[in-house]
Amino acid sequence: MPTVEQLKTLFILSFWATKMYLPVFLVRIDERTKNIVILAGEETEIIIYPNGKWRYI
Repeated sequence: MPTVEQLKTLFILSFWATKMYLPVFLVRIDERTKNIVILAGEETEIIIYPNGKWRYI
């Protein structure tokens, strides 16, 4: 289950991606690390950490 911070960040990043007309293909939680992984567009991969911080890969 994602944390509240992750859900807030996921909502904001999904909004930004769709606002830039990037399709969001996959949103998945890594069960080992509890990170959320987002695959959007052709090259965009984003990781959201349990504390709500995020970064591009």
